[in-house]
Amino acid sequence: MPASLPFESYLDALPMATARLHDESVKAGLDASVPTCPGWKVRALLAHQGMVHRWATGYLRGERHLDTEAMKADGLQQSDPGAWVVAGSKALETVLRASADDLNVRFFLPDAGRPRDAWARRQAHETAIHAVDALAAGLGGYPEAHAADIDAQFASDGIDELLCGFLTRPGEQMRTEAPVTVLVHASDTDRAWTVRLSDQPAVATPGRPDSEPDTTWTGTAAQLYLGLWNRGLEIRQDGFDALQVWRRNMTVGWS
Repeated sequence: MPASLPFESYLDALPMATARLHDESVKAGLDASVPTCPGWKVRALLAHQGMVHRWATGYLRGERHLDTEAMKADGLQQSDPGAWVVAGSKALETVLRASADDLNVRFFLPDAGRPRDAWARRQAHETAIHAVDALAAGLGGYPEAHAADIDAQFASDGIDELLCGFLTRPGEQMRTEAPVTVLVHASDTDRAWTVRLSDQPAVATPGRPDSEPDTTWTGTAAQLYLGLWNRGLEIRQDGFDALQVWRRNMTVGWS
């Protein structure tokens, strides 16, 4: 699941998503609840994102003993946590831009391609999804894809990272008692993925299955992107109800 967009695309997406996160947080207010992150207020959302940016910046600089709890606490104490997030994002962008093409640093997802591109990709999508969380806080519920305004190619890239990277990790709990084949199809980009579920770790590959799937998930790339990240409710399902299993078991958290 190497990055499918140019490196510069992620560097453009990162500050755009950060600005969206900042602006939507201002609209919602720091004490607003975040429906897509149960138990969080906007202030906690900003502290989390600012911590992740700072942690990634330090890691790319070769630092390996970073106090993420202190970073998060710093964010929670800021009088203007939105500005603090923007500052951290700019520092991360600077480090990424200065990184060599062949940057030798570990990345935590399998088969992710060049580490520099994988880190830029991950941070762009991390920030984009949390900008959607801030939007949800302002709306008081899950946003529709048109309100989230996610570029279709960027969304398709994020689906690929989630399905072929996060989903297939051995520790993920997306399991079914009997084998289930899911076709995921983005109608506007015509990209497709085959997800095979069982009582073993999931297997996901780009493209359509060779035989009829047990269920099909369709929508625009943005609808699928939000729905698969559990930030949207617009995925259309035809067949076995694997979506309820996904929503119950497929979560990606900080560790």
